[in-house]
Amino acid sequence: MKHYDKRGETMEGTKRRQMIIEDLTKKQEPITGSQLAKACSVSRQVIVQDIALLRAEGHKIISTSNGYMIYEKKADYTRLLALKHTKEDIREELQTIVDFGGTVINVMVEHPVYGEITADLMLSSRNHIEDFIDRLDQAKSVPLMRLKSGEHYHLVKAANEGVMNAIEKALDEKGFLLK
Repeated sequence: MKHYDKRGETMEGTKRRQMIIEDLTKKQEPITGSQLAKACSVSRQVIVQDIALLRAEGHKIISTSNGYMIYEKKADYTRLLALKHTKEDIREELQTIVDFGGTVINVMVEHPVYGEITADLMLSSRNHIEDFIDRLDQAKSVPLMRLKSGEHYHLVKAANEGVMNAIEKALDEKGFLLK
């Protein structure tokens, strides 16, 4: 027999969502829906529904290319960088940012019809970059930057302004930074 709480939710669902929040809060790295499903002994679709419910309750859960994570704005320094390069330069651009200690929060392009198109990335290590590039290649997908002949923006997070300035200088030296 199932037990329900005051809102008509099953007690199992409430406990599972509490466990999801605890797991996401403990980890700094994204967790995939499949990993959460396995840990909770449910399907990935149940996790997708739970994430939607948790967001409706006000939890700041974002979906990145590497999985789910809790997004909490910290005292980090962020800057929107305007960049331009070829698809072949994606790895070098992203590695330049993370090697200095930055995190690529998202990628954005200005489309003439659709306006701003943004995708969360949350790339903070070379492993994240390799996973991202592998998924691009396997899906035979076109990076957003191709919509604007290589022009795009990244919201980048760093520990302080000095680190951000070093990232920007290195990208400029490589010819990736738009002025």
